Amino acid sequence: MKIAVVGCGAVGSLFAANLSLLDDVEVWAFDLNELHMAAINRDGLRLSGAGEVVGRPRATSDPALLPACDFGIVATKAMHTEAAIAATAHAFAEGCVATVQNGLGNEETIAPHVTRVIRGTTFPAGKLLEPGHVQWDVRGDTTFGPYDERTPLAAVERLAEVCTRAGMPADAVEDARGPQWRKVIFNASTNPVGALTGLTHGRVCERPELRALVTGLVDEGKAVAAAQGIELDADPEDLIDHAAKPEVAYDHKASMLQDVEARRQTEVDYLNGGIVRFGEEHGVPTPLNAAIQTLVKGVEASWTQS
Repeated sequence: MKIAVVGCGAVGSLFAANLSLLDDVEVWAFDLNELHMAAINRDGLRLSGAGEVVGRPRATSDPALLPACDFGIVATKAMHTEAAIAATAHAFAEGCVATVQNGLGNEETIAPHVTRVIRGTTFPAGKLLEPGHVQWDVRGDTTFGPYDERTPLAAVERLAEVCTRAGMPADAVEDARGPQWRKVIFNASTNPVGALTGLTHGRVCERPELRALVTGLVDEGKAVAAAQGIELDADPEDLIDHAAKPEVAYDHKASMLQDVEARRQTEVDYLNGGIVRFGEEHGVPTPLNAAIQTLVKGVEASWTQS
C-alpha cells in the first residue's frame, strides 16, 4: 500500500511518521516547506512528547515526484486545500483522498479533483519545533467516512485499519458528519478564544467568564448542526472539559493561537465563519460566532498596519 500525506505540519507529520513505521506501507510526505522535507530525508521525522517516534517517510516538495497512491491524507490548513489538491491529484487518480483538516468545506474543495473522497476528523495535535521534529502534544482518535456514494465503505475501513495499526486509532463509519461537526464546534468555541487571549486551552476553561463564552459559542454550533439534521456523536462540552484536564491538553496552545503568535493567516473563516455560513443558510442566528470571526480578522488586519 502507498499513502501520501499532503501537508506535513504538525498533524500531517503525526500521520506520516507513524504510518511509515509499518512494513507493508510506503509513505510519502509532501509539503512546500523545503527545509522540513530535507530534514526528514536526511534524519527521519521525529516526534516527541506524547509519543517518541522516528519515522522515515519519503519526503518531497515537488508534487511531480509523488507516485500513484492508494490513499492520500490531506492535512494542510483549510485555506491551502485547493492549491494542495490541484498539485497532487494526479497521484490519487485510482485512489481515495481523506481530509483530516479543521473546519468546513474541505471535502467540497477536494471533490472536483478526485473521484473518491473520505470525510475525516482527527484529534491528535502538536506543533512543529524545527525542520524534521514535531512535538506531539495530544493523542486522540480519528473518524473516517465516505463523502458521497462514490467512495465505498470498504475503502474507508481499509484506511482506518492501517492508521490504527500505526498507532493513530481510527474508526470507519457510514456518516462522519457527526464527528466532524463535534470537532468544528469544539474548535470554533475554544481555538479563537485562546487566540484572542493568548491562553492555553486549560487556562481558558478555568476562567468562568471565558468558559461561559465558550458555552455560548457551542450552543450556536449545536443549533446549526441540528438544523441540518446532523446528530453529534458526543457533546462538545464534554470534550472541552476533558481536554482541559492537566494530563490531556491543559497547556496545549491551539493551532489558531500558534498562528496568531506567528502572524500567520488563521482558519477562522472555516471554523466560526463556516458555522455562520451554514447558520445563514438554515435560518439560525449565530451572533457570537460572527463576532468572534470579526475580532480574529481584526487581529489579522493589525499585522499589515504601517
